[in-house]
Amino acid sequence: MNSAPSITIQRFKKIREEQHYTQSEFAKILGIKGSTADIERGKTKISGQVVAKLLAEFKINPLWLFGESTQKTIEVNSSDVAPKVVTIDTEEQENMVLVNTKAAAGYPQNIQDVSWYQQLPAFAIPLPEYRNASYRGFQVEGDSMLPVLEPKEWVIGKAIGNLNEINSNAIYVVVLQDSVMVKKIKKTLTPIGTSDDASISLISINKEYAPYTIHTNQIQELWEVNSKLSFNVDAKGESADLKQLQDAMALLASEVRSLKK
Repeated sequence: MNSAPSITIQRFKKIREEQHYTQSEFAKILGIKGSTADIERGKTKISGQVVAKLLAEFKINPLWLFGESTQKTIEVNSSDVAPKVVTIDTEEQENMVLVNTKAAAGYPQNIQDVSWYQQLPAFAIPLPEYRNASYRGFQVEGDSMLPVLEPKEWVIGKAIGNLNEINSNAIYVVVLQDSVMVKKIKKTLTPIGTSDDASISLISINKEYAPYTIHTNQIQELWEVNSKLSFNVDAKGESADLKQLQDAMALLASEVRSLKK
């Protein structure tokens, strides 16, 4: 005897029915071969590509789809690269949210879901370098930015509101529709497609990685890296690395408060 469909399958089917698509029509929109019948029967899992398509085409909040949020849709504005969510402390000062490599995998899909951010650690650093702007910490993944940035180091980025603010000499955390990466950016002279389709090149410092070009409307957020935090990271695992960062930042905040007194 088959069990009842999961909440994810129920909601997936509901989206299709609300849009008045057949299983074949819906599959074509989502880039699935054949139809969505196997997904609706629970035989095939919903892929990350399908989740991204549901967000792009119908503004479906991934957390709602998986039963972890009551917020069904979120707005996607390709011309806005400013932070979509910021958090504040009890004194109404903006926090610096920390996004490790594990959290970064879900960051693009949950970029506007307030409840998702509540799972992430956040700090307020009382230093003048981190005032009058929004800052966020990201953990570096991979070796594409060697020798400047080591894998698992942390970078702190200042929020960028407009693509016109891009500095070719700076390093950025680039939040795309399906990934988070750390790269240098170069504006290209020749647009892709029409004149409205501007493009940029994402450049790695490690020469083993070739530059590649993307549409600017693929960018959800931009953070200009202005500092980094380095630790002697070994094979302790992500949770230990994050705990080490939390302890270090808490100590820094404590020392700064002591100096002020």
